Amino acid sequence: MNGIDEADFGQKVLKLFDEITGCAAADCNLKRDNANVNGDTAMGAMLQYGANAVKEYYLTKSIDPKIARLHREGYIHIHDLDFYGWTTTCTQIELRKLFRGGFDTGHGHLRQPKSIGSYAALAAIAIQSNQNDQHGGQSIVDFDYAMGDGVRATYERYLREAEEIQTSLLLDGDNEPFKTEWREEWAMRKTVRDTYQAMEGLIHNLNTMHSRAGAQVPFSSINYGMDTSWQGRLAVKQLLLATEAGLGNGETPIFPIQIFRVKEGINYNPGDPNYDLFQLAMRVSAKRLFPNFSFLDAPFNLQYYKPGHPETEIAYMGCRTRVMGNVCGEETAPGRGNLSFTSLNLPRLAIEAEGDEDCFFMQLAWLLRQTREQLLERFRVQSGRRARSFPFLMGEGVWRGAEKLKADDEVGEALRQGTLSIGFIGLAETLKALCGRHHGESGEAQALGLRIVGAIRQFCDESSRKYGLNFTCLATPAEGLSGRFVKMDREKYGVIEGVTDREYYTNSFHVPVYFPITAARKIEIEAPYHALTNAGHISYVEMDGDATRNLQAFEKIIRKMKECGIGYGSINHPVDRDPVCGYTGIIGDKCPCCGRREGERIVGVRIPRKIVAKSAQP
Repeated sequence: MNGIDEADFGQKVLKLFDEITGCAAADCNLKRDNANVNGDTAMGAMLQYGANAVKEYYLTKSIDPKIARLHREGYIHIHDLDFYGWTTTCTQIELRKLFRGGFDTGHGHLRQPKSIGSYAALAAIAIQSNQNDQHGGQSIVDFDYAMGDGVRATYERYLREAEEIQTSLLLDGDNEPFKTEWREEWAMRKTVRDTYQAMEGLIHNLNTMHSRAGAQVPFSSINYGMDTSWQGRLAVKQLLLATEAGLGNGETPIFPIQIFRVKEGINYNPGDPNYDLFQLAMRVSAKRLFPNFSFLDAPFNLQYYKPGHPETEIAYMGCRTRVMGNVCGEETAPGRGNLSFTSLNLPRLAIEAEGDEDCFFMQLAWLLRQTREQLLERFRVQSGRRARSFPFLMGEGVWRGAEKLKADDEVGEALRQGTLSIGFIGLAETLKALCGRHHGESGEAQALGLRIVGAIRQFCDESSRKYGLNFTCLATPAEGLSGRFVKMDREKYGVIEGVTDREYYTNSFHVPVYFPITAARKIEIEAPYHALTNAGHISYVEMDGDATRNLQAFEKIIRKMKECGIGYGSINHPVDRDPVCGYTGIIGDKCPCCGRREGERIVGVRIPRKIVAKSAQP
């Protein structure tokens, strides 16, 4: 057991259980390791008990002791350690492929959908089903195209019904002629109504349906904005309107995380066929935080794009994952995803280098090699799994290449289509430790930051060529990790101003949230890192006040992101909800809807801002 006996392992597990039981959710990293699980509920707590026991098992019995030590001591963080030998991280789901002929959830076969209501319902079911085969997020790459098929089927059905009504009336002796326009108008009214209800149902389902023993809702994302057909446009418009309306009491829906694709010639400029949808998307985001925005014209995204081929449109997940380049096959997104990722504690290396950049880069190179070894070992374990272990992901051909597999086949050859990612957090604190200033304060620090992230990316590219696998560089979402690293470093090295003196390390390459900076300047500084982090990235900008009252400023920020080469961006802003009357917006001391003041009955509640609301917070 790698030098650790059974009794010692048992004691470690019991200690973990005591920690989970005795800590409050607000200040316990063990309970918030997965931001999508409520560790205070019975099922959530049970998951956390099991998860932490399994993590300890892998660290003591399965993983190379030197790698396990790097994780335990906080040099690296092996994400989703509890699923180390079981499954992979996430997938970009192509609904149109899945819906052809219907699919099996493992509990029964679902027929091919024939209406927009069925298309939307099956989209939610597909996400839920895949959630039980993988530990990460589920993203739909072709949402507008797929839902457009459902809209068209619904419209054609209502046209047939209109013709049947006309025929019936004529047979009854009503000789008043029906114009074709009447039939089309009647069918369209019915189709619009059904589409709105379908999109509303999708949103409600994805915010309420549970998976994994009832402990969490699926982490879902959808990409859209490029389909210029009338039916695709109608689906997106109704989705945005349903999002704007909110949940039953006006709450802002968190899922699905919506990502609007921005592209010149499609929706970016007046006269583009989907320009109106872009304008609506910004209006809805200004109220509801979503959609976020991805930019297909960024050079590192545009290089893959082929007009008329939706599979070449970049797709992101809400947690920022991006899968596109491929040394093992076709460079497209559908049917691919991340296999696993491990993050580096860059501030730790900078602290230990004591201002010596050469020492830092030497240690970085060493840690990158250790991390690659760990990712390769995990890939070997994952590759040994059988297709029957993934009844939906592999059994229904959701993952690219799975169609060739039989139930007892190992999945390694198919998994080669996925990515192995090396992530990082705390670049700002790293720069403070190395040169005394972060990249928001100094051009010299910015140049050093680009060298550091560039070195990680170069290592990943070289590893891809050497091993014939997709190694990629990830701007890690912080979640609980930023708190874990800084706590360990503060205990080991003490309080260091600008480095370990806060409760978190800054999210990936972001300029620290506490640093005063204009939105434009923040975007300019962070944009070059998007080109380097090919496994995923996001930049956030904070707006004060009610963003719906300043849509011009909102649009100016989105356009600045596009012009600077951001790949994926989001604007955060305050969103309050009065739980009594359901009003959503900026409340202040008095609800503008019902007039209730602070302290009367139930006070207004601040809705949590996105999964990672501020650039430096977990």
